[in-house]
Amino acid sequence: MLLIHNPTAGPRQVEGELDLVVEYLCDGGWRLQRHITEYPGQATELARQAARDQCDVVLVAGGDGTCCEAVNGLVGSRTALGVLPTGTGNVWAKQLGLPAFTLTHPNRLLEAAHLLREARTRAIDVGRANDRYFLLFAGLGLDAQVAHGMESRVRTTKRLGVLPYLVASLFVTFQFYGVRTTVVVDGKVIRGRSLFILISNAQLYGGMVRITPEARLNDGLLDVAIFNGVGPAYTLRHLFRVLGGRHLQDPAVKSLRARRVMVDCVRPWPVHIDGDPIGTTPMTFQVVPRALRVLVPPTAPASLFV
Repeated sequence: MLLIHNPTAGPRQVEGELDLVVEYLCDGGWRLQRHITEYPGQATELARQAARDQCDVVLVAGGDGTCCEAVNGLVGSRTALGVLPTGTGNVWAKQLGLPAFTLTHPNRLLEAAHLLREARTRAIDVGRANDRYFLLFAGLGLDAQVAHGMESRVRTTKRLGVLPYLVASLFVTFQFYGVRTTVVVDGKVIRGRSLFILISNAQLYGGMVRITPEARLNDGLLDVAIFNGVGPAYTLRHLFRVLGGRHLQDPAVKSLRARRVMVDCVRPWPVHIDGDPIGTTPMTFQVVPRALRVLVPPTAPASLFV
């Protein structure tokens, strides 16, 4: 098994905790080779080589971005992905019910390792944005604008957790008016003035809310939410409805499921996958059914799967 550790992920140093985790897992019969990433994209290279070597599991100690990198090296292989959440958002880990760092509960990696020892392996779908795979979701518009602005965060900023994202989101909200978009969902053309589009493989967004609560990890479909409107008033309306779980009843929100989605805009719109910026529209998204094996702990909600 290979442990890929991204030392720049998250708000704090975790080397000491990881030493304890490695000792615990090895005591349980796991044989781990540990590798620290040194540059962006290296997790993809390491995961791809592990798959070629027919490694059983690639365990990622990092955040959602590092997991996404590893996914791009594992899709289509028999090597399973596991996660030890050391990032800032840790949305994938939270989606699976794994404990993640908080200020009140800082040392939780051993708890996560205990659950991973009890995990079972399942095959799930992944999304693809042009030629890049994603595990959780692709975001276009407002949240991608925030992701682009937050890309070069330093560790002192990461220590504040999601707070910098909230501040940046508020700043962008009052400058973002949306654009005219053309969204083609399995051949059906939808035009409108959009503020935010989410193309999701999972339920949880931002570690806090479920924008696509009916999404399933292995149903062979992506869940699409299109938030229409013009200006800050609509953005705030969408925000409060999402927080209250009432956004899918809003006529300004379109919710669909699809195997293939194409998005174009009157001007290039920023796009991110799993929190990492990857470019601008036009872009094509599609589902790749059951192309990734993952470690699913017993804490994962049954509603994630068909």
